[in-house]
Amino acid sequence: MVARCDVVVLISGSGSNLQALIDSITGDDHPARIRAVVSNRADAFGLERARKAGIDTRVLDHKAYADREAFDAALIEVIDAYKPQLVVLAGFMRILTPGFVRHYQGRLLNIHPSLLPKYKGLHTHQRALEAGDSEHGCSVHFVTEELDGGPLVVQALIPVESDDTPESLAQRVHVQEHRIYPLAMRWFAEGRLRLGQYGAELDGQALPPSGQQLRN
Repeated sequence: MVARCDVVVLISGSGSNLQALIDSITGDDHPARIRAVVSNRADAFGLERARKAGIDTRVLDHKAYADREAFDAALIEVIDAYKPQLVVLAGFMRILTPGFVRHYQGRLLNIHPSLLPKYKGLHTHQRALEAGDSEHGCSVHFVTEELDGGPLVVQALIPVESDDTPESLAQRVHVQEHRIYPLAMRWFAEGRLRLGQYGAELDGQALPPSGQQLRN
């Protein structure tokens, strides 16, 4: 039996990316196994998705802690109890402390709804439309101490249509998120993806600054 890559997923909301990850690992031959889903909100629907899939769930209310450092220290304790090789942020709406990020360096992935380095932060679809961009998309990246700034792993690109609204664009980008996040998790679980000295590497080769790009 080949050892599987244990994964912990952090969420704050509905967990649609979590669902895509869960759906991608059906069958015994997948190299990843989601050991637990942790949320900072007890009402996050993603917890229900995890329970339905038979995955452990934990809730850690950030409001119960004096500051970010105290919350992140407690979060590390909860995560490390599962001994994961990979921690995946799937709509976890917390800015993480440098200490947390350093603790999981090289094994912490995030997905962001823009073609990074464009549009870090919020309202990415609105900003892409206001800028008149012809292409938009989403990015999976390793997390570093710079917000939405770690080395890119993979991006999905979609054309911006003339009649797009922030809502229609968000919907189409979501579809691509559900495509590339399971892909990145699989690469990592197979030992193909790693964070090297100079950035993300796939199959021992340095990825370009934009990561692997997939056009729809």
